[in-house]
Amino acid sequence: MEQFKGQPRLPKFILQNDTVSISNPISTPANSPAPSPSTSLFSPKPDSSFSMLLIYLSKPPPYLTSPKICLQSRGNLMWSLLYAGKIIWSFAKAIMNLIIWLLRGRSEESGSSGVFKPTKVEIFEEDEILVLEFPQTLPIGDGILDIEFEGVLNDKMKGFYRSTYKHNGEKKNMAVTQFEPADARQCFPCWDEPACKATFKITLDVPSDLVALSNMPIIEENVKGQIKTLSYQESPIMSTYLVAFVIGLLDYVEDHTSDGVKVRVYCQVGKTNQGKFALHVAVKTLELFKEYFGRPYPLPKLDMVAIPDFAIGAMENYGLVTYRETALLYDDQHSAAAKKQRVATVVAHELAHQWFGNLVTMEWWTHLWLNEGFATWGLRLDGLEESHPIEVEVPHVSQIQEIFDAISYNKGASVIQMLQRYIGAECFQRSLALYIKRHAFSNAKTEDLWAAIEEESGEPVNMLMSSWTKQTGYPVISIKVKDQKLEIQQSRFLYVGSHGVGKWIVPITLCCGSYDNQINFLLESNSGALDMNEFGLAEAATAEGKGSSSLGWIKLNVNQTGFFRVKYDEDLAERLRYAIENKYLTATDRFGILDDAFALCMASQQSLSSLLTLMSSYSDEFDYTVLSNLITVSYKVERIVASAIPELLDAIKQFFINLFRIAAETLGGWQPKDGESHLDAMLRGEILTALAVFGHEQTLTEAIRRFNEYLIDRNTPLLPPDLRMAAYVAVMQRTSAKNRWGYDSLLKIYRESDLSQEKTRVRSLVLILNVSKEGRETAWKWLKDNWEHISNTWGSSPLITCFINAIVSPFSSIEDAEEIEDFFANRTKPSMARTLKQSIERVRINANWVQSIQNDDQLVKTLNILTYYH
Repeated sequence: MEQFKGQPRLPKFILQNDTVSISNPISTPANSPAPSPSTSLFSPKPDSSFSMLLIYLSKPPPYLTSPKICLQSRGNLMWSLLYAGKIIWSFAKAIMNLIIWLLRGRSEESGSSGVFKPTKVEIFEEDEILVLEFPQTLPIGDGILDIEFEGVLNDKMKGFYRSTYKHNGEKKNMAVTQFEPADARQCFPCWDEPACKATFKITLDVPSDLVALSNMPIIEENVKGQIKTLSYQESPIMSTYLVAFVIGLLDYVEDHTSDGVKVRVYCQVGKTNQGKFALHVAVKTLELFKEYFGRPYPLPKLDMVAIPDFAIGAMENYGLVTYRETALLYDDQHSAAAKKQRVATVVAHELAHQWFGNLVTMEWWTHLWLNEGFATWGLRLDGLEESHPIEVEVPHVSQIQEIFDAISYNKGASVIQMLQRYIGAECFQRSLALYIKRHAFSNAKTEDLWAAIEEESGEPVNMLMSSWTKQTGYPVISIKVKDQKLEIQQSRFLYVGSHGVGKWIVPITLCCGSYDNQINFLLESNSGALDMNEFGLAEAATAEGKGSSSLGWIKLNVNQTGFFRVKYDEDLAERLRYAIENKYLTATDRFGILDDAFALCMASQQSLSSLLTLMSSYSDEFDYTVLSNLITVSYKVERIVASAIPELLDAIKQFFINLFRIAAETLGGWQPKDGESHLDAMLRGEILTALAVFGHEQTLTEAIRRFNEYLIDRNTPLLPPDLRMAAYVAVMQRTSAKNRWGYDSLLKIYRESDLSQEKTRVRSLVLILNVSKEGRETAWKWLKDNWEHISNTWGSSPLITCFINAIVSPFSSIEDAEEIEDFFANRTKPSMARTLKQSIERVRINANWVQSIQNDDQLVKTLNILTYYH
């Protein structure tokens, strides 16, 4: 059996051809634990089945010695053996207590049947694999494996777990599954790989007063006393990580698509009004994707469920999408406009997965971006040396969770957008329809997508895109004008400041002086040059020129469709500032220029004084996307200046107050306008929050006045949801060790509110106010003091990587990095190794940035001019 250790994937000698069924609840002796959630195995054959028996959600029976709720099950697994042998291999977790194993096999050659019982059963805990050894050689052919086992309904928000919440002050339990990426094995032994697809027939035994949901509609219900047995329609063929059950006290709102698909939003009783917006978005989104992908949603129903305890934002289970409450529910009386946008975005993302991920599934986690990139349709994470390619080898199951990051989501989406722009929107749409048609109810690799697009477009897509999906990082394109030539050079962008090794085939779009004067070409080498006269750019540039110069503004990467940074020489940068001030550029390009400049500054490839000069060009900016990014940049600049040159902090804050005050006044300050747009409502809240963060006295005074009214009347129109964060920040700005009134008031709001949105708003203060050295050090001390509990509870959960990244990354000295490395030297697990390296790298990047700022001899002069004389 030792040869099975360290095996991340299924052995080649098994053809995955299994069937599982459970026909009746397991009878339990009076003196033994009562059956709780119960399960069995799965089959990747289209005609296979899966059944499950369930559940106690109340307190465990008094005769249970453990407070954990037990799983107990019997079932069978059909399989085919390609080669004669004595071993059967599966995935399983060591939480399981295996009770009965019996194999009934039929020889392919003789047709005779036999019954076999294993002499050795072993689970290798580290590798999460189960191995059965039989005394005799098993015949080639079909077999059925009968199985009975026990497990637990855990409290770790993965596998099959118990979610707790309060309803009318009373603690309630809910049973929920979260199997992605590889935790179906926590519920039942199985071949837990995305390529092992099967159909599933689910049967649940639950208390009769509970709602029990699975991937498919209920086709039969039998009630016997306090227990009801629910049988569900057989599912289409799908992967194990998409199987789902949710059991609890739930209510719903319902609608239908034009072709009759029933859509419901389930939530806690009493919150159904908060599900109406998500329901509306879901119905519209299913209609949109049906038209765009040329294929209807394949299931008869779609349920979306709000879960109180949920480790990730949402999970795209086929026909039963689960969400964190804050990602699905929207209260028009208490939710901010930004929350409405968040709900719409998350719902659209998860429903895109019903096609990309569920209907067509990646063959292995290496191709995860095919799921997440299309569902997201990001530059910052991929500027780290400790980044990874879009396609990344996953040697062990414990490392899968770490690649659910900005590379798989945002870089994947950005590369898709770049390719769409290159081949054209209509051709791209036809290509996706072909890809889905060809691989529906099956699995695909990245090369399968490229093949479909090449077939439709006639372009060498595989050659073009391989440098983007198989290579870590992305390029920075440096551009300068010399002797009427436009000189262009590419190198890998790195936040450590040096130019990394790498070469990409880069689709370049460029305009000069006007969007009407635009050229497109592929940059296939490390450098190149364009003759301005030959391409007709010089004359157009001169027409929009500035002063006595013979050349006007040039914008590379028009409307940010390419996945790369752009570094302009100082002369071109000055002309772009002129174009920004005069609104010659689109909002998308204004956003992109700022985003690139900030990244270059953070990488110490551009001075902070140069970045501040560029930011001053946005003083008359009113576009939400651009201003929101400007605010984000300002927070980061304030934090790094506080570490680099604390004596400049007041001047930096005043600079940002001056920058945002005009926009606040234009929006009307604290008073929302009748009929104002959704984006203006979001912008008002963000601008006032920024002014509060930077200590604008009039904003703080007005915020606290409105907050006092809110304490008296939670429905006061003086503090609508969009403005509450600004008020909360202002209250905390006036809070101190001697004056705890604001802190105590916010804590009271948090404890009294039963709205997840309000609780999230108060918790978010920790992130906004984490700019102070004291805040960072307090969080770091908390992490160290509680590490053993955090590691034991969330060691393989995505939550632990969130803890590490949020607490570690803001530090900004080499000494900090070394202290963090020392602490984690003997505390690292495979599931967090990459995140930890990335977080420590960010600390070192911050340290380099601090040094760059300290060496900027123009910073004081520039800041004084921009703040007090501009």
